[in-house]
Amino acid sequence: MGSRGNIEAGELSSPLLDVPGGRNSCADDGDGSSRSKQSGSGGENSSATSVVVLSTLVAVSGSYVFGSAVGYSSPARSGIMDDLGLSVAEYSVFGSILTIGAMIGAVVSGRMADYIGRRGTMGFSQIFCIFGWLAIALSKVAWWADLGRLLVGCGMGLLSYVVPVYIAEITPKNLRGAFTTVHQLMICCGVSLTYLFGAFVNWRAMALIGTIPCSVQIFGLVFIPESPRWLAKIGQEKESEAALQHLRGKNADTSGEEAEIRDYTETLKRLSEPSILDIFQRRYAHSLLVGVGLMVLQQFGGVNGIAFYASTIFISAGFSDSIGTIAMVGVQIPMTALGVVLMDKSGRRPLLLVSSAGTCLGCLFVGLSFLLQDLQGWSQVTPVFALVGVLVYTGSFSLGMGGIPWVIMSEIFPINMKGSAGSLVTLVSWLGSWIVSYAFNFLMDWNSAGTFFMFSSICGVTVLFVAKLVPETKGRTLEEIQASMNPFFVKR
Repeated sequence: MGSRGNIEAGELSSPLLDVPGGRNSCADDGDGSSRSKQSGSGGENSSATSVVVLSTLVAVSGSYVFGSAVGYSSPARSGIMDDLGLSVAEYSVFGSILTIGAMIGAVVSGRMADYIGRRGTMGFSQIFCIFGWLAIALSKVAWWADLGRLLVGCGMGLLSYVVPVYIAEITPKNLRGAFTTVHQLMICCGVSLTYLFGAFVNWRAMALIGTIPCSVQIFGLVFIPESPRWLAKIGQEKESEAALQHLRGKNADTSGEEAEIRDYTETLKRLSEPSILDIFQRRYAHSLLVGVGLMVLQQFGGVNGIAFYASTIFISAGFSDSIGTIAMVGVQIPMTALGVVLMDKSGRRPLLLVSSAGTCLGCLFVGLSFLLQDLQGWSQVTPVFALVGVLVYTGSFSLGMGGIPWVIMSEIFPINMKGSAGSLVTLVSWLGSWIVSYAFNFLMDWNSAGTFFMFSSICGVTVLFVAKLVPETKGRTLEEIQASMNPFFVKR
């Protein structure tokens, strides 16, 4: 095994990107080890400088674009179908083709971010998004709108990878957890505000509004530094040190953090480039089951069906779509913010259990609403059941199932497999998203109550899956997590 065995057994407990909330985000491992001395003031207790705040805000403009693209098809549905003369099947293609583009973008995102840098990838993605939004706004025929939606999806797939990576690489250790969760919060804001805009403006105006955050990010990228870790990775050490100094402040001591970056870079160089097939080795079986399993259950629990077609659900249940979508806005943002606060306090597992149980209950309420409507019973309360169910589902999903699976995925795979594992898990997530978003309208036509009872059952399975298989990763090093999941792999 030699040095490679040592790296896999021990050095992988120090990730290139520290996990938010994990013990690796602290310099001291509990025994006052040399790493505490090495980091010094260079990264452990750094404050959020104006450059870090600005860089994060520019980056999460991309997260907002992500959210606005996901939320667009629900309020735009009736307008697009009427103006372009689309059938239910044709609109299902328009709604779901976003995820096809996202799969394409996600597959190439890692290599592109390594080749042209984090800033370059964000800028490139926004070119796709701007052309896509303009194509939708100016479309006169269905295929032109579909092409625009596909382009927005490609940009979204790139952003889904590069934004959290960039934020994690520029922020100090003690602030990294809080800053990286802003990505999920801004996705939620993008979805919610798009629902809100849809209550007041038509679908073409909404598409034009979608170009605004894209332009903000492109303009803002001029004023923010490249990731110092990426610069070090490609051998530009002086540029890396200058970018780090810019991020931490003119008078900050960055020597410890510079040494840490060099150490991580050398560790990466000693590891051979893994292939996607390496992730299927027996030693990663538990990690793979948890990472892929959470993504499959997240998507097949119905989130994109509800997010893409919330207006349809409210109208079918006999409720005002504008009031319903505004109520969703009032629930999503506060619950996402609450999840951000609780993640590093209560732990991942408790939030996932509460979140998945809530989504199960929410889908059950919506299913009961449609069932009673079919039976022509309790006609006065069926719209209320639908509203309560969608709001319970939305709030519960925002609390945990929306963001925590991505956090856990970043914690359970060792550093040499994170690229391959990230590509696989992201691909599975977007594939599941496409299947649900495409099939949702057909399922609703088949049996509305049955559709939501099916989603409720899957969410119930998620509760059992989390209780039996998902480890608690809060406050543990990667070595501890891997030892508990794959004890035959870690050297003792």
